Amino acid sequence: MRTSPVPAVAGVYGWHFEQPPHPDLDARRLLYVGIAPRYMANRTSTQNLRKRVRYHYRGNAAGSTLRLTLGCLLGLELRRVGKGKRMTFGKAGEAALSQWMADNARVFWVEQDEPWTSESQLISQLDLPLNLDQNRHNAFHSRLTELRAQARQRARELPISS
Repeated sequence: MRTSPVPAVAGVYGWHFEQPPHPDLDARRLLYVGIAPRYMANRTSTQNLRKRVRYHYRGNAAGSTLRLTLGCLLGLELRRVGKGKRMTFGKAGEAALSQWMADNARVFWVEQDEPWTSESQLISQLDLPLNLDQNRHNAFHSRLTELRAQARQRARELPISS
């Protein structure tokens, strides 16, 4: 297994893509930012940059809003799995998404002790079409929200996938 160049520290990360996941998006420009760890009212998550970036690259849509968004934009079929509460693209779809990301996704990061202090400012000041939270002002927001809602609705109508 290769060692990751991403450090196991707190920070902000950003994604761009060699080939955009949708025709209305530009290649090689920043499309999404995230933070690790997340600060919540009663605790701070245990995530760090390395864990979060790795999960986006190799996890599943149930645990990564970026993977959910990319899969929906790429036309992968979202399915209910397990007991039916979680939704992913299934083994084949998640593998296809991981391969697409390996071929196209590029990530950069900035170490920052309290990344939650920058997230709102970044989202409000940058054009980040793949971020939905705190980003209603973005021109792509309503289209992406609808696309994800349609994928979830179709998944609810299909049988649970094993």
